Amino acid sequence: MKIGVALPQMAPGYGPGTTLDWARRIDAGPFSSVSVGERVTFSNPEMVATLGACAAVTERVQVLGNLWVLPQHPVAMVAQQIGTLDQLANGRLEVAVGVGGREHDYRALGADFTRRHQQLDDKVAELKSLLAGEPPFEGADPVGPACVQPGGPIILAGAMGPKAMRRAARWADGISGFSIPGRAEEIAATNDLADQCWAEAGRATSPRKVSACFTALGVTDAAEVLRAFTARYLGFLGPKLAQVIADTTRASSPEALAAILDGAEQAGCDEFILVPAVTDLKFLEVASEVVAARS
Repeated sequence: MKIGVALPQMAPGYGPGTTLDWARRIDAGPFSSVSVGERVTFSNPEMVATLGACAAVTERVQVLGNLWVLPQHPVAMVAQQIGTLDQLANGRLEVAVGVGGREHDYRALGADFTRRHQQLDDKVAELKSLLAGEPPFEGADPVGPACVQPGGPIILAGAMGPKAMRRAARWADGISGFSIPGRAEEIAATNDLADQCWAEAGRATSPRKVSACFTALGVTDAAEVLRAFTARYLGFLGPKLAQVIADTTRASSPEALAAILDGAEQAGCDEFILVPAVTDLKFLEVASEVVAARS
């Protein structure tokens, strides 16, 4: 199982040098990918520009947009962004798409929050057509630039429930899941559901399976830091529910992380992504030691 690291873009203290420092260190470490997520009404930097910086200063790791809330955006613009990023990364780009869960982001972008799942299905079909070189309308030129990867990068679905997974099985190359406590049983259930839905859809290949969890390493009182980060990130759910969920987090020590990674591998993950709750680069030192000890 490969192990990637997200940038700590949702953590307090993210500053001007964080993107490049972290991307370079991730590329130099025993990690498989650097990833960036999307959120609008929060403190994080914008996803596409951050992915571009990561692509420009890395040479080895995959560059993963995780996760693109596709119904919020014009598809032609997303296709152009993906083509540009894939060129910057020289074919190392992967993309995960989903519907998101924050109405405020949709409102901030002037996007329709209703019928999100149908919008996602429709927009993925349009995106694939544009990435394959089809013009957006009759008489138009294709949207450029063309991707280094013919037809564009693989597309993962941020689907976890049965209905969303069945829809995704028709168009995705795999799944990008998440388990806040990093529990093997929860991860396995999602992966098993993906296998089932892919088989029911008559897909010839098994889905690529990616999962992740929030993690705090290399700082004092890491467990409390992790809980505070999670509660803040999930604040849109309301303070009580956010804290209840935050109290389930576990990945705040090397030993706990090692156990979570073992469980994720046994659950069938192809890749597991660490989502940092801190901006301290000590995180990567500790995470590197945990990953190196597994090889």
